[in-house]
Amino acid sequence: MAEYIEAAWTTIIIFILLVILTRLVGRKLLAQVTFFDFVTGVTIGTIAGAYVVNEVRGNAVLLSPVVLVLCTLGLGYLTVKSLKIRKLVKGEPVVVIQNGKILEDNMFKSRYTLDALEMQLREKDVFDINEVEFAVLESDGELSVLKKSQYNSITPNDLGLDTDYKGLATEIIKDGEVLEQNLKQNNLDFNWLYQELNNQGIDDVSRVMLATLNTDGSLYLDLKDETPDYTQKVED
Repeated sequence: MAEYIEAAWTTIIIFILLVILTRLVGRKLLAQVTFFDFVTGVTIGTIAGAYVVNEVRGNAVLLSPVVLVLCTLGLGYLTVKSLKIRKLVKGEPVVVIQNGKILEDNMFKSRYTLDALEMQLREKDVFDINEVEFAVLESDGELSVLKKSQYNSITPNDLGLDTDYKGLATEIIKDGEVLEQNLKQNNLDFNWLYQELNNQGIDDVSRVMLATLNTDGSLYLDLKDETPDYTQKVED
């Protein structure tokens, strides 16, 4: 029994240590993780695993992954229920640009580089920092950008124009199988579907890769083994 208690406590200590180390590393998106970050993370995980194996003998070591999962679930529950714990574990959003001015102190405290900032701004179609009113580095490493009003794209609402409702398309056929529940939700039946397919020269449902019903009542169809004469390539 003592070895199981030791396995549990050793895993809990390792979990707490990993949480602290992860918090110290700072917020980063997966795409921003460098090779050095990756190697460091793997090394830390390997050392932690080796420590548990060396400290715990026998079948008790199998309790370690169970405790680790329970700790993860428990921490997730606490972050949902407690604002203080959520701030402690995940951190808070940080303003990195205000009125076109980079806030160096906030970037330094967040260990956020200028290269990362410029890259994420370009991902938001911003190539001139002067266009930015505010830029906020979120706790997950994502960058939220608010452009200055004069640089925002004009919308139909700005022009006082009414637009039609677009909504979400509904899947009707997927991999050659009819999704009957989706048909019923739209007050449609198989007779309507077969008629639509016949109108487009399709007599076998199994030929359809995907069929979706748009909010305007039109049916989009994509057939299996249907390829264009020319396939566009992205690579050079």
